[in-house]
Amino acid sequence: MNAKALTWPRNLICMRPSSLDVLPIAAAIYDRTCRTDFEAPGFCVVNAGQAIDSVAFRQLMVDLKRAMAAIHESKTDKTLVYLSAMRFDQQVTTRPHLDGGPDECFLMLGYEPSDVDSELEISDYAKCAFDLGIAPEDFMARHNPMFEPGEELLRPYTIRIPCFSPSDFQIICVNNSFAPFSLDQPMWQGTL
Repeated sequence: MNAKALTWPRNLICMRPSSLDVLPIAAAIYDRTCRTDFEAPGFCVVNAGQAIDSVAFRQLMVDLKRAMAAIHESKTDKTLVYLSAMRFDQQVTTRPHLDGGPDECFLMLGYEPSDVDSELEISDYAKCAFDLGIAPEDFMARHNPMFEPGEELLRPYTIRIPCFSPSDFQIICVNNSFAPFSLDQPMWQGTL
């Protein structure tokens, strides 16, 4: 296995746009998140700052999804659809996991300012599976990171997000796919 510490340049994972112009933000999210190889992170954080309210923030997320759907359709001739849209109040730590979407999917998670001290880590389990010579689905069956041995195996493929800020409105986009890697039929390569 070729396990070296997962690192990405900060500018590839942390976006703080000077304006909330949807089209360039959506294009940047798509390029960073919807990867079919391991040349992009598979995730990113869009910091929308503090000068926005909850309603405008949710509208920004809807507009970004629509713009990303248009990008996806132009690149793949496939439709990008919502599986769910909900709000929740995350108060406890969760281990790395798949959220039960289709083979190719991404999560767009909106974080509003909070007094809860929090941090965010992302694990490149698809790259770990690739380095082990197994499919991501097999990795999850054999080394599920919800349990300590699987989480430890993923440690070199895990990065703490340096720009996650509980005081700002942020959108976290995570490629949460579990499709197998293929050069002949490229599919999204997921992270947890």
